[in-house]
Amino acid sequence: MDSYQENHQEEIEYLRKTLAFINEEVETEANNLVEQKSNLIATRKDMYENTRFSNDFEGLVDMNLNLSQVNNETVNFLYNSKHVKKLKMMLDSPYFGRFDFIEKGFSEEEKIYIGLSNLMDRNTGQVYVYDWRAPISSIFYRYELGEAMYDTPLGVSRGDVSLKRQYQIRNSKLKYFFDCSVRITDEILQEVLSHNTSAKMKNIIETIQKEQDVIIRDRDHELLIVQGVAGSGKTSIALHRIAFLLYEGLNSNLQSNDVIIISPNTVFSNYISSVLPELGEENVRQSIFDDLALEAFEGKFGEETRDMQLETLIHSRAKTEEDLRRQSIDFKGSRMFKQILDRLLSYYGHRLLVFEDVYYNGAILATRQQLKNRFLNNEIGIPMAKQLKRIETMLLEKVHPLQKKRLQRLEKIVAASIEHQFEIKSFSRLLAIKQAKAFRERIQKFTNVDYRQLYELLFNSRGLLVKLSQGLTLPENIEEIISTTRQDLRNRQVYYEDYAPLLYLKLKIEGNDLFSKIKHVVIDEAQDYSPLQYEVFKLLYKNATYTVLGDIHQTIEKTIDRSIYDDISEILNKRKTVKLSLDKGYRSTCEINTFTQNLLGEGTRDDYCSIERYGEEPMVIHQETLEAIDQSIIEDIAKYMKQGYESVAVLCKTQEDAEKVYRRLKKSVQITLIKPQGGEVIKGALVIPSYMAKGLEFDVVIVYDVNKQNYASDFDRQLLYIACTRALHRLVIYFQCAWFNTPDFQSGQLLAWSK
Repeated sequence: MDSYQENHQEEIEYLRKTLAFINEEVETEANNLVEQKSNLIATRKDMYENTRFSNDFEGLVDMNLNLSQVNNETVNFLYNSKHVKKLKMMLDSPYFGRFDFIEKGFSEEEKIYIGLSNLMDRNTGQVYVYDWRAPISSIFYRYELGEAMYDTPLGVSRGDVSLKRQYQIRNSKLKYFFDCSVRITDEILQEVLSHNTSAKMKNIIETIQKEQDVIIRDRDHELLIVQGVAGSGKTSIALHRIAFLLYEGLNSNLQSNDVIIISPNTVFSNYISSVLPELGEENVRQSIFDDLALEAFEGKFGEETRDMQLETLIHSRAKTEEDLRRQSIDFKGSRMFKQILDRLLSYYGHRLLVFEDVYYNGAILATRQQLKNRFLNNEIGIPMAKQLKRIETMLLEKVHPLQKKRLQRLEKIVAASIEHQFEIKSFSRLLAIKQAKAFRERIQKFTNVDYRQLYELLFNSRGLLVKLSQGLTLPENIEEIISTTRQDLRNRQVYYEDYAPLLYLKLKIEGNDLFSKIKHVVIDEAQDYSPLQYEVFKLLYKNATYTVLGDIHQTIEKTIDRSIYDDISEILNKRKTVKLSLDKGYRSTCEINTFTQNLLGEGTRDDYCSIERYGEEPMVIHQETLEAIDQSIIEDIAKYMKQGYESVAVLCKTQEDAEKVYRRLKKSVQITLIKPQGGEVIKGALVIPSYMAKGLEFDVVIVYDVNKQNYASDFDRQLLYIACTRALHRLVIYFQCAWFNTPDFQSGQLLAWSK
């Protein structure tokens, strides 16, 4: 028997033992769950039937003891339910890797199997499988054969790796294994990447690379910033990082409800929603900036979404209109505008907020100067609205306690009369109510501040914005921006670019307790957010650590470079910050990657490296009419589906274009239109606007109608780059007129097309 056969028999036996142990554990734990559930129901029933619900001391103690017992039993039941679920998930593939390690100072070599979760016999202490997040598992991802090390609670442990082995186990069967002498080799990676994509993002624990593992396991930095090229796995890494932090959170008390992901859109949120459950963790909260704004504004205004803003910019055919809107967006999201807003708050507090002398029954309670001094004496930075509310409370407390209670009682009478629609007929009571109301109204003239009115004041008060910008360089068309915004606000129209400044003012004026429990924030597509939006994040999640991921080449409506990450670092201002890069793309074939890199143009590419996976060259196809393009796409969808591809995405420039194409294609082929709000990627043929496809991937991408009218600017080029980088295996571009050698693009981004 040769060496491979001996190893194969050994591995078959180990897999059999592991699966047998898992099945035993599942059976035991499932029986325990039945008993736990029965006990929990009995305990709850007993509590409600026999506990004395009273306000006396003994009754409260009795009730708390019973509640504590029920809560403990509930927590244990839920924990064990989760454990059984993990065990059942491991039955399909209990582990995917192994390395043999001998620690320095020890003579016995240990075989370390790596899988989804820890698997240990509590009776004997034997560890069948180590969780991929366990400290020792980092060796598998980071080291070749030879010397290796990993962190332990007691310090760094060193030793030697004598073997690294990878497995393909599916449906509890060992398909194959091989030994690798370098790292997670291309064999498994190539095998995984050659598969079709799925409707949901999948976990990558079998193929995590060394540079990815460094990001996932980082615990030393409060702010971790990652610049990653298209297809480098940024989002997958972020989700695995969350899973790692939750695993580590057993010590730091981090739970799933302490984490939030800021996603680019709801389609993307749906797409990534299965990764954490696959890893055995509960999903964390996901939100988009639009929803954060609506929640903070309590639905009072804000109709334009990020998608609607992009649609408007894309459709702005008149250059002056487009430039004005874009410059307004840039200005209102800038650090300069943040300075102006800060000066506005200071100016309001010092100059525009007018206090009055306060009297009650002929006696003075406080002079205007006393009130102003109290307001300005704010060394600990209490939010303006809270300061003013304290002043209001102080004035009410200076009223004689009986009078104060009377005021409160009279206010309740007024409220009740309005709610129940009865008339107050007593003249003395009406007079008292009128006096009470007048007193409170006098106070509230200077103790109420409205962030929206303050924002409107900035644009309505002639010359105020310019006055507050002294020493700053305003845009050349600032007067047009001011005039347009003034008119929009008078028409009660609030655009997306106004959300961040309004939110900033609201949070600075009122303070924020909405997300005080959030401990970690993941911001995806970091390049899409303005500096002022990061100022808002800083105020919303003031006690959190951050993982920020972006790609400067996938921004759309603005021109940026890596300095954006310096701005983010300065704004979030964490004690320990690190900036890392991911320059290797794993999504697309070499041919597609070469094509998309040429789209960026000379002088704009990073040191991009592609996984060596080869396929068909991208196709650029000319058709005379849209009808001919439609017919070709119908034929393409049928052809690629027959070839075994499971997702074919037709990417259009805008949502409007996508809807038109969908209406035409659906007559001849089964196809789904992805909409911005609540849309969900499914298998099959899809139609989706290019900007909404960020972060998604498809087996086949067909880019619709790339003609010189439709794609004519740098803005359009970025959309085209985003669309093309979504393809895993095949990329097809249709156009109506031969334009790829015309002077419309001279920066080299269509170099690949001219072959």
